[in-house]
Amino acid sequence: MQESRHRLLTDICAQYQPGVGRRPPSQRQVSRVYVEERSRLLYCEVPKAGCSNWKRVLMVLSGSAASTRDIPHNAAHYENRLPRLSGYSRAGVTERLRSYTKALFVREPFERLVSAFRDKFESPNSYYHPVFGRAIISRYRANATHAALRSGAGVTFREFVQYLLDVRRPVGMDIHWEPVSQLCSPCFLQFTFIGKFESLERDANFLLRSIGAPANLTFPDFKDRNPLAERTSSSITQKYFSQLNATERQKIFDFYYMDYLMFGYPKPFSDLH
Repeated sequence: MQESRHRLLTDICAQYQPGVGRRPPSQRQVSRVYVEERSRLLYCEVPKAGCSNWKRVLMVLSGSAASTRDIPHNAAHYENRLPRLSGYSRAGVTERLRSYTKALFVREPFERLVSAFRDKFESPNSYYHPVFGRAIISRYRANATHAALRSGAGVTFREFVQYLLDVRRPVGMDIHWEPVSQLCSPCFLQFTFIGKFESLERDANFLLRSIGAPANLTFPDFKDRNPLAERTSSSITQKYFSQLNATERQKIFDFYYMDYLMFGYPKPFSDLH
């Protein structure tokens, strides 16, 4: 399975971005990559594809935590003290890219987008509502109430999609919905391991065994943000996308087109081209 995923990515990169891996990396290209020195592992963070639990695993591997169960969500994200590849010298970056295991975990793009929308806009959020919500409501909602403009709460999926597809977005791109093809520069970084959210535990545990992780360390399966909300599935994703028309769906598919190609995901709707 790893061979076929790797071969597909190599073929798509050769077709669409030939020669890209021959240039030295920019800071941006390695800014999302975490380094675990003991295991000689590089992990590119893709939000909404198991990254909270991966950070927990990296903390245990590095010795800064005894168990993934002991690490709250905020500690995994804001107190993990995990080094990023962008913090190393150019020679250090080059050497680690050459010799370490490079892991990437991806998710069906429409499902990842819906998961991000539900997480950031359907639950109380002290950052995304004022920063993104207010700008989105102000730009895309006719006759918005003062309360909505003040709080930024209640962004609809269609308004969120309008923001995403707007080349003059009122507020910038965000890692939670940025395409993996841009977030992790797969053609440049040439990942040695490609895992999928759809087979997350199996793929993650296979990777942990292959890097010689302790036998008692397995990938956690808990959902700690909005634990009462049902996990975003393909049926939930279809429900959200049914709120959009065919043109909007096609534009979002075009937005994530390279992710669909690189990682072999089928078209989620039959009318897409």
